[in-house]
Amino acid sequence: MGTELLDSHGRVARDLRVSLTDRCNLRCSYCMPAEGLDWLPTDDVLTDEEVVRLVRIGVERLGVREVRFTGGEPLLRRSLPEIVAACAALQPRPELSITTNALGLKRNAQTLADAGLDRVNVSLDTVRADTFATITRRERLHDVIDGLAAAKAAGLTPVKVNAVLLRGINDDQAPELLRWCLDQGYELRIIEQMPLDAQHDWSRAQMVTAEEILASLQSAFVLEPAVEPRGSAPAELWTVDGGPGTVGVIASVSRPFCGDCDRVRLTADGQVRNCLFAREESDLRAAMRSGVSDDDLVERWQRAMWTKRPGHGIDDLTFLQPSRPMSAIGG
Repeated sequence: MGTELLDSHGRVARDLRVSLTDRCNLRCSYCMPAEGLDWLPTDDVLTDEEVVRLVRIGVERLGVREVRFTGGEPLLRRSLPEIVAACAALQPRPELSITTNALGLKRNAQTLADAGLDRVNVSLDTVRADTFATITRRERLHDVIDGLAAAKAAGLTPVKVNAVLLRGINDDQAPELLRWCLDQGYELRIIEQMPLDAQHDWSRAQMVTAEEILASLQSAFVLEPAVEPRGSAPAELWTVDGGPGTVGVIASVSRPFCGDCDRVRLTADGQVRNCLFAREESDLRAAMRSGVSDDDLVERWQRAMWTKRPGHGIDDLTFLQPSRPMSAIGG
């Protein structure tokens, strides 16, 4: 198989998403119940050294070029700056980013930038305090806004904002959110809600589609398809009112982009997932803890990628939602 993370359909994974914890300090209604979930036991979670070892193997041996740390909420991992610094020292140096709810970003942004973090993606579905509290079950909008500003000040740019529209809750707020992001200098990405909630309440009928998202935005802005090639990026980009501002729409469900996917995921407990919606996992943690070599881990990781399916199959009547929710997979 050479020295790449190649699948049987010819796709090569160069973008590694690493979940550092399944814990989160919000309780977003489309992700988990109000009381939270049964978190992974501490002993099951990869140690800092194990995380860095797998990232090193990915970068040095398997062609990984981008590493994004996710959760749960990655800022809850207190050693995040040390993990970032160790990964920034790898050769060739990967691009390093995090996906975060930004609650702890105000106090951590500069530290992370100094450690070598390149940029942040912040999950934010609304700029209305009451709607934020409804969705997240927490009154913390001001902390997210402060965290975003701190990321921008620390040079963690481009600062991207990821939003999910929920029918009857914030589906009328897309233009307002885009205006705010443009004014602040953030890049908005609106994502179709995916079937990754712990409650398994997702339904296609309730999902706000990309078509609806674009229609809502076009009620307030002139959108034109961006000229730069999309490549393996999940977002379809549009220029806003002639530019330079843009907005992205990620239509994972209604306009899947599986044929160009270049992503692979490691869960917080060391399982390889070759697709966000995979129902199979490959255990690297147990192998590491049994004392296997880097060569053996390379081989196991490559075998895990080879079986990646051509698509996630959400449109298929036989589609089964993964047993793990998004908070335990890592975005």
